[in-house]
Amino acid sequence: MTYTSSLLRLLDERGYIHQLTDAEGLDALAAKQVVPGYIGFDPTAPSLHVGHLVSIMMLRQLQRAGHKPIVVMGGGTGKIGDPSFKDEARKLLTEDTIAENVASIRRVFERFLTFGDGPSDAILVDNAEWLDTLEYIPFLRDIGQHFSINRMLSFDSVKLRLDREQSLSFLEFNYMILQAYDFLELSRRAGCRLQMGGSDQWGNIVNGVELSRRVDGTQVFGLTTPLLTNADGTKMGKTVGGAVWLNEDQLPHFDYWQFWRNTDDRDVGKRLRLFTDLPLEEIEKLEALQGSEINAAKIVLANEATRLCRGDDASKAAEATAQATFAAGGLGDDLPVLEVGAEGIRLGAACTALGFVGSNGEAKRKIAEGAVRLDDTPMDDPALLVTVASGESRKLSVGKKKHGVLKGI
Repeated sequence: MTYTSSLLRLLDERGYIHQLTDAEGLDALAAKQVVPGYIGFDPTAPSLHVGHLVSIMMLRQLQRAGHKPIVVMGGGTGKIGDPSFKDEARKLLTEDTIAENVASIRRVFERFLTFGDGPSDAILVDNAEWLDTLEYIPFLRDIGQHFSINRMLSFDSVKLRLDREQSLSFLEFNYMILQAYDFLELSRRAGCRLQMGGSDQWGNIVNGVELSRRVDGTQVFGLTTPLLTNADGTKMGKTVGGAVWLNEDQLPHFDYWQFWRNTDDRDVGKRLRLFTDLPLEEIEKLEALQGSEINAAKIVLANEATRLCRGDDASKAAEATAQATFAAGGLGDDLPVLEVGAEGIRLGAACTALGFVGSNGEAKRKIAEGAVRLDDTPMDDPALLVTVASGESRKLSVGKKKHGVLKGI
């Protein structure tokens, strides 16, 4: 389909569109007026991670095209947890933990979006504002009557869980009804006409579209993004070292930058389109680079992605650290640092303390494999006592991509 609105053309050209509930209807609406669109984020941790980034970038593109982003923090739905494509129920969080996570998460959106009172300025709301005050019987009578259990059971997010004979609690089963109600409430409160999300949210989004039509007679729309996988078929953002967090207090700037720098050659173009604002003409030139020259495109990707999420200073510092660490063989200023007292520290314990391995057992395995180097020299004894003179520094590496500084105090 050829889109007439700048919004859908932008999203289509950069690879954000997977499914649309009514492509022609949304295209026509976006061509004639500002469209408020929302994405919800449940506060299950103190930080969002790279897996959420395509949704954040989609809100950014919505605003770049002249429309209004609505960030919905799931202070209400977070008390239940989205069961979509999960093997088991999420751990229930206390209200205090949820509130702390909401406060921590909301900071990242200020780097990607412009907030304010203008027609296309972003707003941030918390669905606890309306969900926490619902009365059970009136909600069942007024909203629950519009949901078919037969249909809800047919959605893949539920069906796959049941097919595997894995428990799905009544609490979790209510999640899709509450998410649909969010859309209805946002339509009434903020004139919201679009809900966006990942492909796993399709069933939840369709429910919201249909609920708004049935209850208020309002036409709203849904849009999902493709499932993001790496060239090798693995899910993007899943790494051996754990989640790639967006908040700097969860993951150092250098590690965030290095995640993007380590992109597979085959994924460079796709990631430049989705996670940067670079013009498509420039992206086409970068992804066409061959052989070792593609590394220049990866550095551009790392710099641009880090600048958007962490700021220009963080991006420049991370690149300088990479240059000092890899090209010059030295110690960059942005590497993680472990202070070592006069008593020293065992080699395996140092690997664990820097977060390069998850346990002392894993440290032993890495050392036995020859993957651990001290000052670029391979080590073979996990019990080796590493000492560092006061004021001096030594370089500790695990594999080719994890480097840290042992600093004597």
